Amino acid sequence: MLRGSTPEFGDPIVVNYIDQLIWQLAPYSQLQDLRLELIVLDNPALNAFAVPGGIVGINTGILLGAQDEEELASVIAHELAHLSQRHYAQQLEESRRNTPLLLAGILASILVSSASPDAGIAGISSTIAAGQQAGLNFSRRNEQEADRIGMLNLTSAGYDPFAMPRMFSRIQRSSRFLGEKPPEFLLTHPVTESRIADAENRARQLDKPDFRPLNYDFQLIRKRLEVNYAKDLKQAIKSYKESAADNQLSNYGLALALMRSKQYKQAATALEALAPALQQHLTIKLTYAELALEAGQYTKALSMTEKLRDLYPDSYPVAHFYANSLQANNQFKAAAEVLIRLTKQQPTNSYLWYELAEVEGKAGNTLGIHEARTEYFLLNGQVDKALRQLDFAMRDKQLSDSDIEQLKQRKLEAEAIRDDIKNAF
Repeated sequence: MLRGSTPEFGDPIVVNYIDQLIWQLAPYSQLQDLRLELIVLDNPALNAFAVPGGIVGINTGILLGAQDEEELASVIAHELAHLSQRHYAQQLEESRRNTPLLLAGILASILVSSASPDAGIAGISSTIAAGQQAGLNFSRRNEQEADRIGMLNLTSAGYDPFAMPRMFSRIQRSSRFLGEKPPEFLLTHPVTESRIADAENRARQLDKPDFRPLNYDFQLIRKRLEVNYAKDLKQAIKSYKESAADNQLSNYGLALALMRSKQYKQAATALEALAPALQQHLTIKLTYAELALEAGQYTKALSMTEKLRDLYPDSYPVAHFYANSLQANNQFKAAAEVLIRLTKQQPTNSYLWYELAEVEGKAGNTLGIHEARTEYFLLNGQVDKALRQLDFAMRDKQLSDSDIEQLKQRKLEAEAIRDDIKNAF
């Protein structure tokens, strides 16, 4: 349902980075079940959340709001603490317990209002206010607990505990420039001066971990997002050029902005200007392949990604770019095989299912199209569309008996999902 309301962010380099960061933090959490599902939402608003089922949602905007990996890690550690302490489930239970009492209070006030309208209105107002205050108190307790446990886990994972109050301060400052529209994160995670002070006091009581060597991962990812959301590419190119002499990472931003502006030769020059240490970074190597694809140098892109596949056989972004290169070279069946392997590794990645459906179409695999579309629609909560895809698939006269049985079984599962959704609402 969540995917159906907000598009996922498809950049495999960005998604893989966040996924790896979560798995660096998860072993230090109190989670009993480490089956986690990441959803990266294409939304520049500051927000992150965690809900039952091990689902961790990250808006791309939270990476733009953070200034380093430690600040981003503090947000993720906080959300994992919400999961491990079952705060969302507890909040639902609290709501179920309080709703009958709230309704009873309102009903009593309505009865009073028949005799005294002013007293009745006052009673309704106070009842609603009391219910809201109880919810706020419960939410504050959850936030305090998530701050405390999240910071301990953050420190255990080797990050600076002061990253959490720094991130809180940054989020609070950002809200001051937005007037009546605060960041989404503040709507569910209210940040106050006292909360920041508590986090700072707690951080002082913890040992600061050993120095973490700079690995450039976060800053490279942040540059990709900056360019992705840049509204004025000409201005972005100008800014990156002005700072490139003093900041190597500005050359990377410049290369991406030039690529997006279809200035491919200049983009290559900017990439080649990066320091030798950065040239060895996998993100940079993939960006060279990305540039070749964008520039229409499909044979070159395939050669690059084949070499990277041999060097990094387990890398999700490498496999993804390899599939794109195969597709660009009209090797649709081979591209589909790569994407099928990826969907088995990441069965809840709706972006992969969407791409697989497109490639299966180009490969002429009708059954493959319908199966991939079915999974895509199910993940997006569009069950009726998924069922239609299964019906379309079963009309094929060339299907084998095993194909028909698999489709029938998937239809039963889809109908069960539809019933679950109806019962939930």
